[in-house]
Amino acid sequence: MPTADREVATGLPPGVADAREELTPMLSQYADLCAAHEDALVLFQVGDFYEAFCEAAEAVARVCEVTLTERSDSTGDYPMAGIPIDNAAPYLESLLDAGYRVAVGDQVEDAEQASGLVDRAVTEVITPGTVVEDDLLESGTTNYVAAVAAGETDADAGGGVGLAAVDVSTGECLVTSGDRDAVAGELDRIAPAELIAGPDAPTFEPADAERGWTVHEYDPGVFERRAATERLEPYLPAPDRRFEGDAELRAAGAVLAYAEYTQGDDGPLSYVTRLRRYDPRDRLRLDAAAQRSLELFENRGLGASDTLFDALDETSCALGRRCLERWLRRPLVDADAIRSRHDAVGELADRTLVREGVADALAAAYDLERLVGRVSRGRADARDLRSLHATLAVVPELKSLLAEAGSEDAGGDAERPRTDHLRGLRDRLDELVAVRDLIDEAIAVNPPPEITDGGVIREGFDDDLDALRATEREGREWVADLEASERERTGIDSLSVGHNQVHGYYIEVTDANLDRVPDDYRRRQTLKNSERYVTPELKEREEEIVGAAERADALEYELFADVRERVAAETERIQGLADALAELDACCSLATVAVEADYVRPEVRDDPDAGIEIEGGRHPVVERAEASFVPNDADLPRGSVAVITGPNMSGKSTYMRSVALAVVLAQTGSFVPAQAATLPVFDRLFTRVGASDDIAGGQSTFMREMSELTEILHDAGPASLVLLDEVGRGTATTDGRAIARAAAEFVHDELGATALFATHYHGLTDLAEECERVFNLHFTATREGGEVEV
Repeated sequence: MPTADREVATGLPPGVADAREELTPMLSQYADLCAAHEDALVLFQVGDFYEAFCEAAEAVARVCEVTLTERSDSTGDYPMAGIPIDNAAPYLESLLDAGYRVAVGDQVEDAEQASGLVDRAVTEVITPGTVVEDDLLESGTTNYVAAVAAGETDADAGGGVGLAAVDVSTGECLVTSGDRDAVAGELDRIAPAELIAGPDAPTFEPADAERGWTVHEYDPGVFERRAATERLEPYLPAPDRRFEGDAELRAAGAVLAYAEYTQGDDGPLSYVTRLRRYDPRDRLRLDAAAQRSLELFENRGLGASDTLFDALDETSCALGRRCLERWLRRPLVDADAIRSRHDAVGELADRTLVREGVADALAAAYDLERLVGRVSRGRADARDLRSLHATLAVVPELKSLLAEAGSEDAGGDAERPRTDHLRGLRDRLDELVAVRDLIDEAIAVNPPPEITDGGVIREGFDDDLDALRATEREGREWVADLEASERERTGIDSLSVGHNQVHGYYIEVTDANLDRVPDDYRRRQTLKNSERYVTPELKEREEEIVGAAERADALEYELFADVRERVAAETERIQGLADALAELDACCSLATVAVEADYVRPEVRDDPDAGIEIEGGRHPVVERAEASFVPNDADLPRGSVAVITGPNMSGKSTYMRSVALAVVLAQTGSFVPAQAATLPVFDRLFTRVGASDDIAGGQSTFMREMSELTEILHDAGPASLVLLDEVGRGTATTDGRAIARAAAEFVHDELGATALFATHYHGLTDLAEECERVFNLHFTATREGGEVEV
């Protein structure tokens, strides 16, 4: 993904754009939209296609691989290219991948009712971080646009940087701040698709250049304090009192300004109701290096799908999948909160019928967050409302199932009460009865895809609509009977009654029977072998039918829009329900994995002196890929350094990762792959595992190793878990041994962190005799019959 603005000509060449008086009205209209959106490629609705002209057309033709044609007017010939509106998604995705922002100029009035040129306006600007169309989004993944702003004073936000990120598709908005390194870590963690930066903000490059974010410049004015404060006022009262410093305020105001701009500049996004400030220190901090080396979300070895997230993902719906991803990216550090989540997972693991029933019910739930986002933006169709209804319909069943979790007939331990965590989730399952009943009463069960096509509103919902439909229906029935009655009246057996869009209803008589045509027939059209007629009564009926149909369509749209607005008024409650469903699905997923993969509930201790005690620990990903896995114990007192030696392929790195993953799993709220485990709560987890060049970043293996090691030694503390693997291998043996020894001593003497230190430098085992909290571990491997056993 591009990490900088690309310089592209997206509109009309200056010579064409400047000669407005010579342009056709439509091309002049296109030029106006291009001038208003100079940073975007403008697509212009012309009937059933989105068209682009001049250099923009050349870009569309090249990127989307569509035909480049020409259009002529008084200014000469100019290129034109188009994409079909009903299949625009893959073409839009190609343009986004190529680094373009796309301004969509829709027809905003009915072409048939327009007195002249159809009015068009940009209704949205599609960018990588502000996509809202389902066809362009991964259903179970968040999609953030982020903004960064520097503080105006040294005291502001610790003299640091404000960061705000919003998922425009769901309305989630997060705000935080910190020094440059802390914000860089948060950017790597939330992985925004797009980043806009204030004029005074530092530059942020993604840790992984291949999976980085698009960086865009935007109006510097939105980062000003006054502008940001005014922007935030519709979202929360007294915004200047809600943030930790000016930098957060400016970043939040800027990212919401950008989000509003991309959604058509129609004012505040009413569904952004979950604007939350957070402190990164309230979660286990996992930087990009830790996420990469522990293969939480990406595995470059076993396969793209062999990650910790994939091992945990047994979710039933998109809501739960995104929730589980958030939990894994930001594990808990509060021991009580961790135990509470373990309680819920354990209860669901024990109650097989309840767990399976919950999973089945959630499988019928649609993506409530994105649905309510479309409802609030006024872009939901009738099928979206029906999907919302289907999701609300499962809530009573879920509440009933969770009530059974604590009942005596639920199976398992009959006396075990339902946990506080599950009780809280059940209480948050808002049935929204009024919304559910409104949709059920108003919206057809199987509505058409377009809300202007009719058939959206159910019979019986509105008396006036029913009357208009009855008039139309009776008229069509009269027309259907007309053919038989006219055949009988005229004696013309071949007489037929038909309809087309140009001439409306007609009676058709072949030339051979023209002598039998009654006097009240009025000729409407002459064909090669027949004549078409209309009677006064048929014309009158046609006017009734057409008039009733048009009034019914208009009324139906008004009724639908009213229903949609009434549903939108309950956005906050629907979002609250979405949060509860997401958490329930994530807990259910963790419980399913615990049962099926034989995980055990860890004992979590918040004692600052508590260490790691794991009996029969396993690697959650490797054990899925290998038929046999040798479990290992781990006993690491708090602040100890385990120096691990052994031959290549003996399992040193796998062992280290399995210990670290047990910590991540436990603090996420999951059970762990072991026979037993007692774990402390860590606040940060650092890794220096594996050797590779950073070609894109211009770093050699040794330079990258030293850079990561420096960050660890600077940031780690007594509550940190540190994994160091083969430190010093990127340089000469003597220098490497000295670096490794110095690093181990610093971790032990200065940081007091708990550490696993794998090395080929066997001389480091002497540290166990010199340092109080250093001990040695050794891995062996034997070969029998061509197989290596560790």
